Amino acid sequence: MPPEDLNANYQGVWDGRLGFGHKAALLVVDFMQGYTTPGSPLHASGVVEAVARMPYLLEQARAAGIEIIHTNILYLAPEQSDGGIWVKKAPVMRHMVPESPYARFCEEVTPQEGELIITKQYASAFFGTSLASTLMSMGVDTLILTGCSTSGCIRATAVDGVQHGFRMMVVRECVGDRHPAPHEANLFDIDSKYGDVVSLDETLAYLQQG
Repeated sequence: MPPEDLNANYQGVWDGRLGFGHKAALLVVDFMQGYTTPGSPLHASGVVEAVARMPYLLEQARAAGIEIIHTNILYLAPEQSDGGIWVKKAPVMRHMVPESPYARFCEEVTPQEGELIITKQYASAFFGTSLASTLMSMGVDTLILTGCSTSGCIRATAVDGVQHGFRMMVVRECVGDRHPAPHEANLFDIDSKYGDVVSLDETLAYLQQG
């Protein structure tokens, strides 16, 4: 018996849509040089491609006047003890310390003056940070999600975001991972259960409608 088609299995059960709400912010998650530098243990070709697509999206978001928030991962405690169990599970993250070039923002997405930077120590941009309360104080109900990696910090942020009551809109072309398989699998899961995966063109059309 042939296996059931995946989309048919989910149809009518896990295929709801949220759509953009009344006020959006753009969240740029962890586009740091560790993911784009050849030879880095974190290097991911999918992230390199996603970063390359970001300048125009950032330009349009700035022109539209929406809030833009950047996150980075940075450990400040000795032996990265502020990373807790996560850095034990994923010791590669120990590279994210102030003196490491891998912890710098990619040049293409360097935050501009006035754009908020939230430093985190774990996968979700919401965990242990002020992101949720900041967005609420801004009146934001929609979070346009970009960054890396799709199977890690993007998925974790999407799950936490919807649980905090935000419409999570993941821009397909502007998120990346180190391999297509986890990238696509996690986009499928996010689109099914936690938010909407939208194209860059859809996102630009939303921003340009004023």
